[in-house]
Amino acid sequence: MIDFLSTDLAIILFFIVGTGLLVIEVFMPGFGIAGISGLVVEGVSIALMFINHGPFAALGLTIVVLALVGVVISITLRSATKGRLSKSPFVLNRAETASEGYNAANEDMEVLIGKEGVVTNTLRPVGMAEIEGVKLNVVSDAEFIPKGTPVRVIRVDGLRVIVRKTDVQKH
Repeated sequence: MIDFLSTDLAIILFFIVGTGLLVIEVFMPGFGIAGISGLVVEGVSIALMFINHGPFAALGLTIVVLALVGVVISITLRSATKGRLSKSPFVLNRAETASEGYNAANEDMEVLIGKEGVVTNTLRPVGMAEIEGVKLNVVSDAEFIPKGTPVRVIRVDGLRVIVRKTDVQKH
């Protein structure tokens, strides 16, 4: 037993530390230092296993590491949807619905369709236009439009306001 611990203590410690870092990463947003460090430390434990015990032992440890990571992810996802973690402030449970006063920006911008204005700087094809007294970032339909040219809003795609030159020039 003492012989086992003396030769494999580093492998065991690297395995435990790497697993701990991967568990910490699950609870942190993004893929950052803990996740990368956990993967590196797990890789070191597998490399030490390969050096000390050969390729079959390293393959076995690799399978154990992958299974353990899968179990941790599975438990965490279950907890995030139905368990204790779902009640934590880390998980967004509330939806922003129209009945609560939230609406998409697209709906607000659609009131501009058909409105007319004047280009305040050359659209190449993106630029600024003043439409009913409001300066907006706009995109021309397909062409360069010089400053001072009257335009009409033809459609809205999300937050993009698409304009086209009108036929009548305002002076």
